[in-house]
Amino acid sequence: MSVSRLVPCILLLCAIAPVRVIASGVPAADAVRPWLDPGLSPGERARLAVRAMSEGEELSLVLGDFGSVMAQKGYRPPAGARMGSAGYVPGIARLGIPPQWISDAGLGVATQRASRDAYRERTALPSGLATAATWNVGLAQRGAAMIGAEARASGFDVLLGPGADLVREPRGGRDFEYAGEDPLLAGMMAGAQIRGIQSQHVIAVLKHFALNDQETGRTVLSADIARGQARMSDLLAFELAIEQGHPGAVMCGYNRVNGQYDCENRWLLDEVLKGDWGYRGYVMSDWGAVHSTVRSALAGLDQESAYTFDEKPYFGAPLAEAVRTGRVPRERVDEMAERIVRTLFAVGVVDHPIDPEARIEFGADRRVAEADEAQGIVLLKNAGGILPLARTVKRLVVIGGHADRGVMSGGGSSTVFPVGGDAVAGVGPAGWPGPVVYLPSSPLGAMMGEAPQARIRYVSGRDVAQAVRAAKWADRVVVFATQWAAESEDVSLTLPGGQDALIEAVARANPHTVVVVESGGPVLMPWVSQVAGLLEAWYPGSGGGEAIARVLFGTVDPSGHLPVSFPRRLAQLPHPRLAGAGLAANRPFEVRYSEGAAVGYKWYQRERLTPLFAFGYGLSYTRFGYGDLRARVRNGQLVVTFTVSNLGQRSGRAVAQVYVGPKSWRALGWEAPRRLGGWSKVSLAPGASRTVRLTVDPRLLAVFDSRAQRWERSPGPYEVWLGDSSDPLGPPTVVSLPAWQHSARWNE
Repeated sequence: MSVSRLVPCILLLCAIAPVRVIASGVPAADAVRPWLDPGLSPGERARLAVRAMSEGEELSLVLGDFGSVMAQKGYRPPAGARMGSAGYVPGIARLGIPPQWISDAGLGVATQRASRDAYRERTALPSGLATAATWNVGLAQRGAAMIGAEARASGFDVLLGPGADLVREPRGGRDFEYAGEDPLLAGMMAGAQIRGIQSQHVIAVLKHFALNDQETGRTVLSADIARGQARMSDLLAFELAIEQGHPGAVMCGYNRVNGQYDCENRWLLDEVLKGDWGYRGYVMSDWGAVHSTVRSALAGLDQESAYTFDEKPYFGAPLAEAVRTGRVPRERVDEMAERIVRTLFAVGVVDHPIDPEARIEFGADRRVAEADEAQGIVLLKNAGGILPLARTVKRLVVIGGHADRGVMSGGGSSTVFPVGGDAVAGVGPAGWPGPVVYLPSSPLGAMMGEAPQARIRYVSGRDVAQAVRAAKWADRVVVFATQWAAESEDVSLTLPGGQDALIEAVARANPHTVVVVESGGPVLMPWVSQVAGLLEAWYPGSGGGEAIARVLFGTVDPSGHLPVSFPRRLAQLPHPRLAGAGLAANRPFEVRYSEGAAVGYKWYQRERLTPLFAFGYGLSYTRFGYGDLRARVRNGQLVVTFTVSNLGQRSGRAVAQVYVGPKSWRALGWEAPRRLGGWSKVSLAPGASRTVRLTVDPRLLAVFDSRAQRWERSPGPYEVWLGDSSDPLGPPTVVSLPAWQHSARWNE
């Protein structure tokens, strides 16, 4: 309830005094502002603060502005906004509530292209898929803490990331921002990133809730899926991320789910997110994703962000009018404000004010990004042990991909402008979602450093005949292939610009050819049988050129494993034709996810298809053995133990993966024969072994009954597999599991 209705005027006058700050930087509580006492719980502090607010102050928290100039609309942001930023929500100075300064993010502190100001140069992490390919939650958390610290030093206390949407559509333009096709992997990695960002007292915003799986028609499509199937796939990824990371905010997406817009979808926001999952943070909208006032407010949307992109400020005057007329209860507005303020307290935004004089250690941050990429590179082929490249190689030619200048990054709102500027200016669209930004980390230069004795040449690859002549001259050839992906548009899985023909011609000229792919996700590889070596480097981030060179020459053992399946051909996909392709831009359409929870590798298993490269796949320069697999039930939970051994002659990191499934999977309503049940990334010296123990989350052994609103596991025999990819796997062990049920309200 607002202070204008409860508190005498004299108290308001006393509370107008400026915020006092104690020596540690934490705002000091006083008699009239008890919510500034850090000894109270975030919930209690939020309740006290909101009770002291006027109705106008409450409403000011639920409506955000865009943070940058938009000349074409004649828009200028409020004076308090950080220029080049994504958004701004004013604070309430008399109550000690700071503004929300919002930056686009996910892969680093991004600068909006709408700004006329100079771009903000910051450190870029590798793409989300590259981080997921590390299968290393510690690295994910460390990288996110790095960008969180850069955000604070840049004047921001809200970062719009990470993303937990599954890679359901491998042509999705934003797949590179996400964490793969499996809900356990995606949820655990996103949860780690949330923890990292918020360790810096910066709010992490988990997005895009939910089923925001393609860019074609993203504002008009309806993702239609059975609710139980959604709970076992896309929504499970978000559920796990929230449990692991406790994000301060969740962003609802542009699309519709089963006919209703995400930001006014009561089932998603109120029933599932806030009800079943007990989520205590606030729900903010994507930029331009709000379509109503009353429906959105009553469905669970707490903040309309950057209303400039919506038809009108639905949570401005229309919301005030809806409250006045009783269409939106006053208590609902109190709840909106309370959720927002609770997050500001819980994450430490109030107690740890931003220091505008903070410095960024770009060298150290670049090393964090490089370490991430070094473990995210996936070795897909190594015929004849062509890799690592011998340091005694005499003649090496590097072809294509602007490898003499830098490494590619993805486009759209997550674009990070690197220290040193764009290494290859003028590539791609000048406007949104461009430009194409190359980070100044030259693989060619790094390779020269790894092999100073070699004669190394570079050719652009634009002239195929020239590339063939160079390939014939060389002992070894490394071809860099690139595919740019960006928000607002989907991609073809075919490499652009005749790169397939270039690779085929070079491989014919020199069989000792290695291909390094920089892409936002899977690509088709019709030339794969003709090349000797193949690395998937994703978008490598700051320091990515050095990471690629270190893997190529064996300074670092490749330990990345695929977080997505690579198809052999489009016909293998659940939707060979991209939904909405060819339709008018604003024409609504439905994407019917008849595959249900069978996303990625589960689809291939269910349909008995063999992808080009399976989910979880990745090679090493050493060899690992997996054995002593045992499974038993303890306290009703499935516990799996096994041994991993390094059978080779050099140190390396194994990604041991456990898959689970019932023998009668179809009869029990499973979407596929098996699911990822857990994994462990293990570092081993030559000849060393380690025993690993994993406990499988019971939801991964159950189906969700949407009628009964609960998770249910049928009793009987279940199989447990162990290996280093989803296919092939070693022989399973069988364990008998008892029946198990649990309410959808997981924390009860």
